[in-house]
Amino acid sequence: LIEHLAELRTRLIRSVIAFLIGMIICFTVATPIFNFLTDPLCQVLSDRGQDCDLIFISPQEGFFVAIKVSLLGGLMLSFPVIAHQMWRFVAPGLYKNEKGAFLPFLVASPVMFLLGASFAFSVVTPLAYDFFLGFQQFGAEGEAVVDGATSAPLSVVFQGSAQEYLNLTIKFIVAFGLCFQLPVLLTLMGKAGLVSAEGLGAMRKYAVVGILVLAAIVTPPDVITQIILFVVVYGLYAI
Repeated sequence: LIEHLAELRTRLIRSVIAFLIGMIICFTVATPIFNFLTDPLCQVLSDRGQDCDLIFISPQEGFFVAIKVSLLGGLMLSFPVIAHQMWRFVAPGLYKNEKGAFLPFLVASPVMFLLGASFAFSVVTPLAYDFFLGFQQFGAEGEAVVDGATSAPLSVVFQGSAQEYLNLTIKFIVAFGLCFQLPVLLTLMGKAGLVSAEGLGAMRKYAVVGILVLAAIVTPPDVITQIILFVVVYGLYAI
């Protein structure tokens, strides 16, 4: 037991060191990464003829934005090392045939996460922001007269917080990345004999309800992103 705990400690320490190195690297280039992450919003605003401007609503917000960017980037950079350390810890306890069955799933997991994150960033995020920004109100030309007094027409336009935008974008990326793990999880469970295609087919109506609930929880309260997530996850479930 002590030998296994010592081995686990070594693997965890190496994983944490890799994560910290990745985080430091991303912190030094946090601004270009953040500018890349704002591209969907800037594209939507540009199509509407608006400038792409985000604001800090507190003095420390810029620092925390850089920290969040570096945390996300550091995790992605260090994931191959972390996965390798996990494999090195688990592999000695597996038979040869079990290693051959488990290793493809370890490779497929980050690939599916990247596919889900890319889909969220390139497809879902622009659609969501286009929907949200559709509720802006632009005052008409001229002045309005109210009770004999003139006043400027009301305009309600987007002036977003950098931190709020980053939180929402990361939520999209992580949610879709995790949902794209469904085929990997179900296939692994199928290999272990825990589920079967016939059993999943019989549970289809419950899966529909569960996926709808999941879509409502992990996406903002708009119909477009919920429908997209439902269609994608249900398609992955069926496959």
